[in-house]
Amino acid sequence: MHSQSQSLFAQSEKPIGICSDHAGFQMKAYFLSLFEEKGIVFKDFGAYSPESSDYPDFAHPLAIAIEKGECYPGIAFCGTGNGINMALNKHQGIRAALCWDTEIAQLARAHNNANALVLPSRIIANEEAYQIMVTFLNTPFEGGRHQRRIDKIPVF
Repeated sequence: MHSQSQSLFAQSEKPIGICSDHAGFQMKAYFLSLFEEKGIVFKDFGAYSPESSDYPDFAHPLAIAIEKGECYPGIAFCGTGNGINMALNKHQGIRAALCWDTEIAQLARAHNNANALVLPSRIIANEEAYQIMVTFLNTPFEGGRHQRRIDKIPVF
């Protein structure tokens, strides 16, 4: 079932950045085991246990690494996805998309060139999250009129 992503990840030139808070820790652990099984390169920004933690402590280092070009894309998990998504999107170079189904993931990439996927670990199951990730990673940005809109997002 997971073989679909193997070729996609093998083409990646940068590690996937990944983080969670305590609420997203179990889903993140599921993803990390899949990445390890497939030999997918990643960088884990925490949390490193299910003990209570604060999502900004992990979101900000992930966002900085994406902005610096050290990893791409980012994947983040928290209970609803809202908190970690808000923290990621405080960074000018981040376009994090909170996705709870494959259609949202596809549009986030195609229209918004999202560079971070956020998954609500208390709302969706691991297999559903996996399918959302595969869709996100396999969808190219359409460019064109969408680039003009993206160019207007940063506030300087």
